[in-house]
Amino acid sequence: MRTKTPRESRTVMTDMVLPSETNPLNNLFGGELLARMDRAASIAARRHSRRITVTASVNHVAFNRSVPLGSVVTVEAAVSRAFKTSMEIFIDVWMEDRFTGERAKANEAIYTFVAVDDTGIPTEVPPIQPETDLEKERFDAALRRKQLSLVLAGKMKPSDATELKALFTS
Repeated sequence: MRTKTPRESRTVMTDMVLPSETNPLNNLFGGELLARMDRAASIAARRHSRRITVTASVNHVAFNRSVPLGSVVTVEAAVSRAFKTSMEIFIDVWMEDRFTGERAKANEAIYTFVAVDDTGIPTEVPPIQPETDLEKERFDAALRRKQLSLVLAGKMKPSDATELKALFTS
């Protein structure tokens, strides 16, 4: 399988926040933003694996800033690390102020997707080679996040989580 780069999976979706998508404070509903992030992450996962992909987990979501009615929202997603059949997708959400045009990071998230065949059985995905410093940072951290998730789920012994242990023993 050919090694790919995060750039090859990069997905950018831009849309405007409409009245039907806002809460009583005229800010984008969190669930609406989650759906947008899930769609972008799904496309990124499919671009990387060239398979059907399914959301396995939402590992992290940070709603750092509210996104007001009328804002232009851009969701950027890319595979940060590929494992055997799963892929971690890092998502950045940007908003553009409707009056000034200033662009600011509003939110971020990390999703995990699994590639499956036509019958829903997990299938292998290509390895990934990060290129930029940010991609390398996210790539390295992805293994720690995966190990932490496995330990918390009882699927890995803490003593086997070598990347996590390395954070505390140098």
